[in-house]
Amino acid sequence: MATVTIDNKQYEFEGRPLLLQFCTDRGIEIPHFCYHPSMSVPANCRQCLVKAGTPAVDRATRQPKLDEEGNPVIQYFPKLMTSCSMEITDGMVVHTHRSSELVERAQKDNLEFLLVNHPLDCPICDQAGHCPLQIQAYKYGPEGSRFEFEKVHKPKHIKLGPRVMLDGERCINCTRCTRFTAEVSGSHQLTIIERGVNNFPMTPPGVEFDEPYSMNVIDICPVGALTSIDFRFKARIWEMSSAPSITATNAKGSNCFYWVKNNEVLKITARQNTEVNDYWLPDEDREGYQRFNDDRPHGPSGKTDGGMRPMSWEESYAAAVDVLETADPARVLFVGSPHATVEDNYLLSKLAGHLGADTPVYLEHTVPGSGDNWLITDDKTPNASGCERLGFNAADVPLLRSKIQAGGYDVIYVLEDDPVSSGLFDSNVDAKVILHYYNTTNATLAAASVAFPAAMIVETVGTYVNVDGHAQRVRPAKAVKGVNRTLQMEMGKSRLDQHGTPFDKWYDETKLVDCKPGWEIIPEVAKGLGLELSYRGPKQIMEEVSTALPSFTGATYESMGLVGVRLSDTPTLV
Repeated sequence: MATVTIDNKQYEFEGRPLLLQFCTDRGIEIPHFCYHPSMSVPANCRQCLVKAGTPAVDRATRQPKLDEEGNPVIQYFPKLMTSCSMEITDGMVVHTHRSSELVERAQKDNLEFLLVNHPLDCPICDQAGHCPLQIQAYKYGPEGSRFEFEKVHKPKHIKLGPRVMLDGERCINCTRCTRFTAEVSGSHQLTIIERGVNNFPMTPPGVEFDEPYSMNVIDICPVGALTSIDFRFKARIWEMSSAPSITATNAKGSNCFYWVKNNEVLKITARQNTEVNDYWLPDEDREGYQRFNDDRPHGPSGKTDGGMRPMSWEESYAAAVDVLETADPARVLFVGSPHATVEDNYLLSKLAGHLGADTPVYLEHTVPGSGDNWLITDDKTPNASGCERLGFNAADVPLLRSKIQAGGYDVIYVLEDDPVSSGLFDSNVDAKVILHYYNTTNATLAAASVAFPAAMIVETVGTYVNVDGHAQRVRPAKAVKGVNRTLQMEMGKSRLDQHGTPFDKWYDETKLVDCKPGWEIIPEVAKGLGLELSYRGPKQIMEEVSTALPSFTGATYESMGLVGVRLSDTPTLV
């Protein structure tokens, strides 16, 4: 097999990989700015320079030249090479800054040039703390600046569109943003204008940077030249915690990080998963974070003669049991949810089966024509595929509505959805409604006899199946009121908002929502009805699902990990 020697260590390879990516894949750091694995290679930042050579060949014999010890003589290229654009060949020898003083000096000098006109904005820059330029200047740059003249000035605080702000002085002309709009999104809404030290990215005349993937340029910008208009100056990176998860805006289930400060989600950024969303995230997935913070409930409630009143969790469980135990199973409708986890929907189906009711249905939430055949789908829910694999059918809303209006159901159990807004029934419905809900803006609350505040995707542990049959698990980014060992263990021990006390000045208990995940609520209701759902947590529930249902084979927490697992195309169980 072909080999390459990097910093005196030999590696095997196949094909003709690019050196920078080859090193990155093996944890060998080579500083760089302009290179991105999903875009073309411009080699314009010059930060990834290396010293490289190949075995010298005798022109007469066409055989490799050998030194006195019998080793191949290496003929180095006359100049340092950009590792991002250089293909590896058999026998190549490479020296990075770790083994070459020349490379080390070249990288230091290059950083000095990049910083000549770069403003000292770190104290006020949103990129500070996770800025590649800042990090590399500290690790590989000069001790100080020799430049004592006025820096070149460029436009600042320019709104390129509704979501992205430009600070031209910070730009180092890596062209990542313009290549993204040209090669990835295809909008061509950004280009480089002006010349030399005066150039920077800008929209063409009369064009607004408003494409549906515009905020990806913020993620890939290696400096603070492009920032989020919404997020600017809200928090510094070291004040927030991040949790790897997926988005819930549509059926693609793009991988993301939820960034949290004081138990509030402040922003959502892309997380790499080549099987699902590569490096990218639509703007619609990023902009809906407010629903995780606003209009959240304050504990369970139930309907009495005097109207809805707050209840303890024990009272609400008992109230739900009272509603269900006296009902005719044939007149109980269970409505699952494409917003809820596989685990929650599975437990709901077990409860329905125990009572002798029909298999739950779920409500579709599609907007025809809104998808783009990439990361935005017509389906605006994250788990419709999971519901179908559990054997749930999409509700025939007109048929069910007419049956409900005719008094065909005495009880309707709704899991984490809003059937009133979907037109399934009206708020003055005669049937008793048991509701799991996320926000107080839920229109079905007015019809509820018992209302359970439900944990959202940022507060729970569970599994979702995207439109392509990719099963992925989520982890809590926010803490909830009350004690749940599973959620605490998943959040980790370093979380300030998890381990703070009322005596800490930054601690705000009002940010803790009094809600519970469905896999904690449903077993409590089931117990009162004689059904023991004694699982140690959602992990054990999913182990049972993956074993019992062929459509979920292999979907264990271990196999899903951080990137999920593609499920087989086993026909849906009915």
